[in-house]
Amino acid sequence: MSEFKATIDELFVYNISKTIKDKTVMFHGVSSPGPAVAMYFAKLTHAKDAVYVGGVTSAIDPNPPFFPTSTNDWTMMQGRTAMITIDKLFDMAQRGELDRSFFSGAQVDKYGNQNVTMIGRPGKVKIKLPGGAGGCNLSGDCINYTIWTPNHRARVKGDKKMFTLVDKVDFVTNVGHVTPFGTRQQLKLVGNGPDWVVTELGVFDFDPESKIMRLRYLYPDTTVQMILDNTEFKPVIHPDVRVMDMPTKADIELIRKIDPLRAHANEFPPKELAREFVI
Repeated sequence: MSEFKATIDELFVYNISKTIKDKTVMFHGVSSPGPAVAMYFAKLTHAKDAVYVGGVTSAIDPNPPFFPTSTNDWTMMQGRTAMITIDKLFDMAQRGELDRSFFSGAQVDKYGNQNVTMIGRPGKVKIKLPGGAGGCNLSGDCINYTIWTPNHRARVKGDKKMFTLVDKVDFVTNVGHVTPFGTRQQLKLVGNGPDWVVTELGVFDFDPESKIMRLRYLYPDTTVQMILDNTEFKPVIHPDVRVMDMPTKADIELIRKIDPLRAHANEFPPKELAREFVI
């Protein structure tokens, strides 16, 4: 009998889904195929009574005939139980009624601040990024949120090492736990901030005292040293850090059924997609 294998992008989606609790209201924004598939997977498995608000289209619990390559596709409005406009979603968040959202960034710092605005500084911009698209508001208001990035692994450019997980972001687009302007409490924000960070190298939470990212889980082919080598700051290492709980064959088959076009894999560097794991 041949071995059944899962790919890194499938384990990534599975790990994002595990940050979702049942009986909560969850939302993903634009260009978020990984979280979108994870939310759909959670609704069909361990979070059947969670409410899925599907992206900017804001369809409630959609049941599309297939998962599209864009998280804002017309397809994601099909089979919905209800519909709200996007402004109502922001109102819900301000009232403390949005339990979880999902954010990424070209840079993520040790306190969970994310940058999707620019690399460089005002007046000397090196790279102009797409912008927050409302992420600043929602990162301040939603009760908790998951940070995700499939680009944790550092890149070498010339003689310089470029990091996604940085000590300090060049610009705070989405608010983490501690910002240059104060803590969440000092800023009187509604939400509690990020509680999980899922990357292609590991899964983190945040140290309750320092509020610095804390390594909790590794993939079967990663190590603590790999995390340290690919992270600009020194994360807190949980005393019980271990390899993640693996999904079942049925879990992986369900992810493949939800997303036959593999939209969730589009953001992964091609070399990462070669990583496979026996289930």
